[in-house]
Amino acid sequence: MKLSQLLSAPNQLTLLRMMFLPFIVIKLVEGHYRSALILFVLAGLSDGLDGLLARTLKQQTILGQYLDPIADKLLLSTMFLVLSIMHSIPWKFTVLVFSRDISILSASTVLYAIAGLRDFRPSIFGKANTFAQVAAVFFVLLFNIERSRWIAITRLTFLRATFAFTIISALHYVLLVGQRLRAAHQNSPGRPAPVTGGI
Repeated sequence: MKLSQLLSAPNQLTLLRMMFLPFIVIKLVEGHYRSALILFVLAGLSDGLDGLLARTLKQQTILGQYLDPIADKLLLSTMFLVLSIMHSIPWKFTVLVFSRDISILSASTVLYAIAGLRDFRPSIFGKANTFAQVAAVFFVLLFNIERSRWIAITRLTFLRATFAFTIISALHYVLLVGQRLRAAHQNSPGRPAPVTGGI
């Protein structure tokens, strides 16, 4: 890996997003939900900005393909875990999110070893799942600041959307990987060939 990839503006923003996480958790533990929400929004804005910069500056890198989803999963999984510990998110949602991510990570590791799986671009269902998780965390934090009825309803809606898209995206991943593996086997029956998949 070239040092220039690590020093590129999009990847620096991704690393910055990861640095927001401990401060968000500290604010949550201290009960400062407003500060935690502001930091979470800033982290989300940095996520959109690093993708925009990568396309605009033509600085899309292999490192970024790995680093960006890692940063997203680290942020969201930690937020779900901490908010469940603080009784703001029911455990069933957090257990499902963790189970899906751990299963896909394990499967991706195995497939990389045996079939050269290297492309981790998210599928449409994976993107929908990430959006639902971000929105769910946002409204959970907002509900702890202002306990309005509309916020409570929106929070529950996005938690249910997270539940649904977590299952759908996991099933889609299994189907997609199966298709890619069969295609790779047909194209190169003598030896395993690189395949792609979406998370």
